Amino acid sequence: MTESPRDHPRLRLDDSFASPIRFSLMAALSDDLELDFGTLASILQAGDSALSKGIAALESVGYVRVRKAFNDGIRRRTWVSSTTVGRDAFRAHLAALQAIVDFGAGQSD
Repeated sequence: MTESPRDHPRLRLDDSFASPIRFSLMAALSDDLELDFGTLASILQAGDSALSKGIAALESVGYVRVRKAFNDGIRRRTWVSSTTVGRDAFRAHLAALQAIVDFGAGQSD
């Protein structure tokens, strides 16, 4: 289905950000940050399982990059960063959300 300028802006939403965890994860990783799993879990107030699933879902569509490294030679640590594609998709999603607000406001005139 092709969109016309009159189509509802919700059609531009990216389903990859439908989960509050995935949405929050992308917001936390803005500005090309790389954060470790524990920091992300703390910032997002998310459990390990929910966060792991969110990261995996975003990684599968190329929106985040995962790097694993040994922190002290013994413990393995997971680092997550957003990709350029992911940041662009997230910005487009935010623009679609704003367009929905603007669209709704324009209907009440």
